[in-house]
Amino acid sequence: MGDCGAAGDVNSNVLVARSTGDAQLDKAVWQWLSWDKNQKTKEQIESLLQNGKHKELRDRLCCRLTFGTAGLRSAMGAGFCYINDLTVIQSTQGIYKYLERNFSDFKQRGFVVGYDTRGQVTSNCSSKKLAKLTAAVLLAKDVPVYFFSTYVPTPFVPYAVQQLGAVAGVMITASHNRKEDNGYKVYWENGAQITSPHDKEIIKCIEECVEPWNGSWNENLVDTSPLRQDPLKKICDSYMEDLTKICYHRELNVQTNLKFVHTSFHGVGHNYVQLAFKAFGFQPPIPVPEQKDPDPDFSTVKCPNPEEGESVLELSLRLAEKENAKVVVATDPDADRLAVAEQQENGCWKVFTGNELAALFGWWMFSRWKQSCSQDADVSNVYMLATTVSSKILRAIALKEGFHFEETLPGFKWIGTRVKNLLDNGKEVLFAFEESIGFMCGTSVLDKDGVSAAVVIAEMATYLQGQNLSLAQKLVDIYETYGYHIAKTSYFLCYDPPTIKRIFERLRNFDGPQSYPKCCGTYNILHVRDITTGYDSSQLSKKSVLPVSKNSQMITFSFQNGCVATLRTSGTEPKIKYYAEMCALPGLSDRSMLEEELQKLIEALIENFLEPDKNGLTWRSA
Repeated sequence: MGDCGAAGDVNSNVLVARSTGDAQLDKAVWQWLSWDKNQKTKEQIESLLQNGKHKELRDRLCCRLTFGTAGLRSAMGAGFCYINDLTVIQSTQGIYKYLERNFSDFKQRGFVVGYDTRGQVTSNCSSKKLAKLTAAVLLAKDVPVYFFSTYVPTPFVPYAVQQLGAVAGVMITASHNRKEDNGYKVYWENGAQITSPHDKEIIKCIEECVEPWNGSWNENLVDTSPLRQDPLKKICDSYMEDLTKICYHRELNVQTNLKFVHTSFHGVGHNYVQLAFKAFGFQPPIPVPEQKDPDPDFSTVKCPNPEEGESVLELSLRLAEKENAKVVVATDPDADRLAVAEQQENGCWKVFTGNELAALFGWWMFSRWKQSCSQDADVSNVYMLATTVSSKILRAIALKEGFHFEETLPGFKWIGTRVKNLLDNGKEVLFAFEESIGFMCGTSVLDKDGVSAAVVIAEMATYLQGQNLSLAQKLVDIYETYGYHIAKTSYFLCYDPPTIKRIFERLRNFDGPQSYPKCCGTYNILHVRDITTGYDSSQLSKKSVLPVSKNSQMITFSFQNGCVATLRTSGTEPKIKYYAEMCALPGLSDRSMLEEELQKLIEALIENFLEPDKNGLTWRSA
């Protein structure tokens, strides 16, 4: 977002005594020290200046936050490329400017602000404080603000934007990222995360007004302004009522003896998951006491991401064994994603992948629709969606059952926007997902939602128990009906952007200039799709049907043996991710043979395309 500190004239005398010898950097330092009213972050920059740490000053002050797959996300701390009081004020001023241009009724309809429970003492930075400053910028400009009086799940913000008719909303969260991070997630009036061109236009507006306005620092406005409303009770009640639209077996839920354990990973989820279970007629799930309450240090887990599997679910699984609970549901710290584990007959636990859960959800949502729909319901009006790096299992179910399946770019912002478009055109959307345990059951919320997914999986497990089936057994049944879809996802850490760029550029010029690989080891490649450049060899025009995404790297290879593999960079972390899936036709049920073939292909992919040793990549199996 531009070079060192964008706007404003610099009084050249101010920094003469402490000049860095770089006029551009001096200007950025002057701006920071002039504008920042947070003593802790101001002191961080002053200390770097006094100690002559010019490289770190440049790193902190000479680049700005940009919108990734989940809005603005970075570490908390001082600097224009970090999340802090000043950058949140600047971002909100830009959003105000953009919304004022786009909505003549902005000051009638208002804006929603929510937050999670993150915080960092060393920067005097917390999600709640950042949310108060977000609200202050808008309240000072006479915009009504719906400011939640306590922490909420991320899905509550897009839900509230739609329910309250607001023009937009912001959620202060870094979801499942490490404890040092925070973020700023923006939702448009349609209840979906913003996509292009809004993100680029907002960045332009931020750059036009980087100096804080009068009133922007007044975080007490949320307590004193008559334009501030607390939507908590109304939204919570309405959300729980809407949730019952996807409750199909309340009588079974009321009677079941099946027990569930829930962990909220030191985040916001506990109270809301308890209420969701109550709405479905269940007894409340048993909470993991050490992880029930918010803790910004996430002190019982190495990493607050339930996607990491059994290693981070240790406390939940041990409690479930003690309580004789067969199913564990884990919401991530902002409760928009869900992990599930089930105890098998041999006493071991199966932690489902996002793709396996999607197979279960897809089967469930379609079979319940089929059971409850009217005689003249048209299956060709029904849709399910997934991101392009996710399992193709929904495509297989759709082909057999007659409904539509669509793919989007990675990131729920693309799913939410497309779902809204389908709904506006009279279509019915039952389910959508991304493989990183993000699920959207129904369309009350146009974003991933761990609260609703948790209670839907509980109802599914309860129903299957009545059929003498476990979730794992049903999953096998789904694969045998629609074809095995065996996927493996993992990532390599790479902290050097030029190395990442070099890896992907090599693939684009593999056998010569602008020539993609024709094989990977012994595996022949049928088609290549490059979302970064817009190339797709499977199309007559050679142009990708999915939108081009120049700011991220993403190449998909379709192999002759039925495997599809994608290499892409993360929108929120320093990772190169790989996704590989073997898609077998119904009837091919030798799972071990399919798994072996997939594993060999992944090894070839890593060795030939990523070259981890040569490129200094650190592997992490997920």
